[in-house]
Amino acid sequence: MKALIKNILLSTTFMLITIIGGCGKSEHEIKLPDRGLCAHRGAMETHPENTLSAFHAAIDAGAHMIEFDVLLTRDSEIVVIHDASVDRTTDGSGLVSELTFEEIRQLDAGNWKSPLFKGERIPTLDEVLEIMPVNIWLNIHLKGDDTLGVLVAEKVKKHNRLHQSFLACGANTARKAREVVPGIMICNMDRRESNWDYVNETIEMKAEFIQLRGAIYPEFAEYTKSLKDHGVQVNYFGTDDPDEIRTLFEYGVDFPLVDDIVNSVHVASELGIQPVEAQFVDKR
Repeated sequence: MKALIKNILLSTTFMLITIIGGCGKSEHEIKLPDRGLCAHRGAMETHPENTLSAFHAAIDAGAHMIEFDVLLTRDSEIVVIHDASVDRTTDGSGLVSELTFEEIRQLDAGNWKSPLFKGERIPTLDEVLEIMPVNIWLNIHLKGDDTLGVLVAEKVKKHNRLHQSFLACGANTARKAREVVPGIMICNMDRRESNWDYVNETIEMKAEFIQLRGAIYPEFAEYTKSLKDHGVQVNYFGTDDPDEIRTLFEYGVDFPLVDDIVNSVHVASELGIQPVEAQFVDKR
């Protein structure tokens, strides 16, 4: 019996180490934040959104979670961009779904923000996952159908990021992704007119996260209590207002999304939520 118990414990330890994917840290050394600030599209106030420079800035600022958006190109490459078209955030034009990755890769995704970022490119999901710390949450907002959800879930697993990544998507896409990658975490984005309907459906589908939005009022505290009683963590989109951030934490929201992570992170620090000291994959 002792030998059987030992084998079970060893097997469990191996699976946990596999989850964090060769980062050079044991499962006991990697602690994901209980709460903090989510950098919306990276440090999008100070840097070109959804670019590597924006993500590096968010990491340097000590973000507890980073949110970014993914779409599929015409030739099925997963790229990180918010809009369905490249018009607003690049020097090109056209729908992402109608452009090849090679065409998209030629576009400048930084100069629109500032000449300081001239030459910034639209990154791939692979490139973004490669640079991320292992000890922050990755909030991956799907801008596509069930096929995209499955492909992203597979990428997350391939990069050994299942312990920290979740897909922000609807219930149907979540179900398809979970069929292929059972361990993938979900943020339910199927919002309802009634917040209570949204809360209850999120609990029912066993999502790991929810993302509240809209006017902030005391009933948020009731939502968050019900959600946390069922193991659901609570995001909120979105604000950079210090008073609103403080109120959201007071009401039990775990991760407010902010555009200006560089200048907002001090608000969390004042509440005893320290910036994350990033840990990275050991590639030796």
